Amino acid sequence: MVGLTACQSLSDPKEGITHQIIRLGSILALEGQEEILGNRMKSGLKAALDDQLVQAKKIKLIFENDYYEPSVAHQKTQQLIKSGIFLMIGNVGTPTAKQTLPILKENNIPAIGFYTGSELLRSQSELIINYRASYAQEIETVVKMALNFGVKPSEICAYVQDDSYGMSGLKGVRNALVKAQVEENILRPYDQVLEYKEKGNEDNPFLNPVGFYPRNTPYVKEGYNSLKKWEKNTGINCRLVVTAGTSTNIARFIKLAQEKREDWVISSLSFAHAEELQFDLEEYGIKDKVIITEVVPSLDSNLPIVQEAKYQLKNDFDRVSLEGYIVGKMTLKILRAIPGKINRESFLKQVAISKFDLGGIAIDLTQGRTQSSDLVSITVLTSQGFKHLKPDKLRDIFQ
Repeated sequence: MVGLTACQSLSDPKEGITHQIIRLGSILALEGQEEILGNRMKSGLKAALDDQLVQAKKIKLIFENDYYEPSVAHQKTQQLIKSGIFLMIGNVGTPTAKQTLPILKENNIPAIGFYTGSELLRSQSELIINYRASYAQEIETVVKMALNFGVKPSEICAYVQDDSYGMSGLKGVRNALVKAQVEENILRPYDQVLEYKEKGNEDNPFLNPVGFYPRNTPYVKEGYNSLKKWEKNTGINCRLVVTAGTSTNIARFIKLAQEKREDWVISSLSFAHAEELQFDLEEYGIKDKVIITEVVPSLDSNLPIVQEAKYQLKNDFDRVSLEGYIVGKMTLKILRAIPGKINRESFLKQVAISKFDLGGIAIDLTQGRTQSSDLVSITVLTSQGFKHLKPDKLRDIFQ
């Protein structure tokens, strides 16, 4: 009888775990238009996980660059699985996740803390574990605020990336309007475009309060023109434009809108890198009428997890790297709590009973929850950057 090696007897290399190492994979945009997101997420994960020990096994992070391109993400996922990974952590983006999630599911590999709030990652699958609040929650928070401050449902418009990320944004707007119990005629234009796009049609033949732009491009004029056509033909002016896009494109869109003297308040999801967006807007001389929602604690918070991340990350400390750090620390705490042998089954069992304080942040994945945080906060562009404002000051931006 041929004897087993120590590695074979104590581990499963195909699961990305040996007697010495636990291999975690991460596929992000490390080059290209969205490289700031990928690199900051990488910094946060590394600061939290690199070389940490779990049951005497060292955590090893393997990062792959997908340029924020779905086809590349698909290829890199297959490569990582072939090389052996225990789980996938901190991937960036919705269109890339749309490609990678089916492959991970097929291979029974958990997807942890992806940097996207898409409904794609809100399915009731034990393999998907989120930290952040969803895009639907971010958009609902902004829409509810706008309606409370006197914006009519018909005055809410959207500008989104023409892919699954943008569709998540549009569904978020629609869901927020449904919760606000608006009339059916307000929802109909959203239903038309969502149904059309989900059939795979690329253009947008309907008159609706939505503008699109192609992923990974700087093009904003066509989307802007769509909103102007809506205004002209309906006699309704957009007062709030909800966006689901990347920081560079959203900044260009805001620049064009303000050059055209539009009195729009423009909101952005947390996926748009706040510091990059702020930098671009400063370059364009834009100082107001911009909102961004955040799903991590404020960077000047006294919470221990924030202070710890700030110390560890130094110059790389921002909202994205903080999220990566939180995701990494959450995963590490779950791994270390596993009572017996570490494998994917024992990891997922531990996830299902995980409820703990993480340096001032409540993590709760019990009772079938696939998302550990519902935190959404609204920040507004001021001369001092994006700041949290009191309700009366928030109201002023819609006046």
